[in-house]
Amino acid sequence: MSGSRRRNPRGSLRLLSLLVVLGLGLATAPGHASPLTPPAPQDASTALGLVGPQIVDLDAKLGYQSAVGAGTGIVIDGSVILTNNHVVAGATNLTARSIGNGQTYPATVIGYDRQHDIAVVQLAGGGLPVANIGNSETVTVGEPIVSLGNAGGVGGVPSAVDGRVAALNQKVSANDALTGSTETLNGLIQIDAAIRPGDSGGPTVNEANQVIGMTTAASQNYHLGRGQGFVIPINEAMAIAGQIRSGASSPSVHIGPTAFLGVGVNDAPGGSGAIVRQVIPTGPAAGAGINPNDVISSVNGQPVNSATALTNILDQHHPGEDVSVGLEGRIANVTLAGGPPG
Repeated sequence: MSGSRRRNPRGSLRLLSLLVVLGLGLATAPGHASPLTPPAPQDASTALGLVGPQIVDLDAKLGYQSAVGAGTGIVIDGSVILTNNHVVAGATNLTARSIGNGQTYPATVIGYDRQHDIAVVQLAGGGLPVANIGNSETVTVGEPIVSLGNAGGVGGVPSAVDGRVAALNQKVSANDALTGSTETLNGLIQIDAAIRPGDSGGPTVNEANQVIGMTTAASQNYHLGRGQGFVIPINEAMAIAGQIRSGASSPSVHIGPTAFLGVGVNDAPGGSGAIVRQVIPTGPAAGAGINPNDVISSVNGQPVNSATALTNILDQHHPGEDVSVGLEGRIANVTLAGGPPG
């Protein structure tokens, strides 16, 4: 997908295959067909002048992966930013640079929904220009759009690429090589704008320069000039953001600091659990004697039949909680630490 991450030469614990890398041959589901004759393109330069000040560049340091990442955020309140979960996932340090005033702010993730790839970020500062939020229910196939973002993760003046709505109600899938979790996003708007890594979390706007979607993914041919992009409908994104801001957790929405076990896992054969592939030496799992090739089969008695199941269970916990991790032939008692979001 369309976030941008760069590895430190020393290497990374994360292979970065979930929701952050374009060119993975993402699975897509058929949607409503696009018209045969494209409409005239929207004026990207006008959109840039009007919408650009309403977005931020996001820069993340991923300390456990020896990597850095970059993406985009949409200002939905004077100090509150809407972005993709995959832009902030794994961040041990996060900053935001306002396009409107050029200032850089420390940023904190206040909550996220991994299942729908939504996160809400609070800035240590305020008064930023707020985006003009539209209505994604009125989006139609063929209408002109412009997508804006931090293309290439280089910062500065945002990119702005024109295109049109190609299809509605699309689906994309990918998996995270560190956690082993599989994520599938449904109900996406497909656009033919050539979005790039770093554009994730940025706005897609209509002819009235209203935000109708948030960029989340692109197909492998994005670099050919007019690839397939995918955006989350803004109505869905804002509804989840509202839930996060209200502090209402749910099976998919995590509020506050993230519980950290300190392992990288994959699916164990036959749905028998999550097999540990990496253990962070300073993490809680290492301190509890969990080792590579151990198979995690339960947490607090809840069955773990996959890497995704483990991630979902841990999302319901918070730092400082004690959990019992079921392994083959033994139980490891772990006090969860605070870790990076997402």
